[in-house]
Amino acid sequence: MLDTLGSMTSHQNTQTMKPATAAKKLGVYLEATPAEFQEGVVSRSELTALQADPPQWLQDLRRDGPHPRPVVAAKLGVSIAGLARGGVTEALTTEQIEALKDEGPEWLQKERATQAEVRKEAVRIKEKKAERDDKGDQSRK
Repeated sequence: MLDTLGSMTSHQNTQTMKPATAAKKLGVYLEATPAEFQEGVVSRSELTALQADPPQWLQDLRRDGPHPRPVVAAKLGVSIAGLARGGVTEALTTEQIEALKDEGPEWLQKERATQAEVRKEAVRIKEKKAERDDKGDQSRK
């Protein structure tokens, strides 16, 4: 019985994920990945290997795009909702992102200002919470 149990536990299940999940974790636009990536499944060890030593296609995608909306938003300094409000609903290449930055449309300036305010408020709240926590710690002494 013990021999059987030992051999059962030594078989480790390989965790896999859908290509969409792997693409999200890699920060790339799924539709721009190679067909074999899109059609297969990715194990955790394969994902780790892709992150540690990205193949040329992954390096090219990360550098040139097209980029998924979260990456586009980050590169433009706006939220994903801000992208949508600005009419950007598709993946953009690095070149398109740079062109948008250069053009500086009104919506982008407005969304960047909004994002800056959101960040400022988040810092203020964090500082207030830390201050409150410090006071709480001091009153317990």
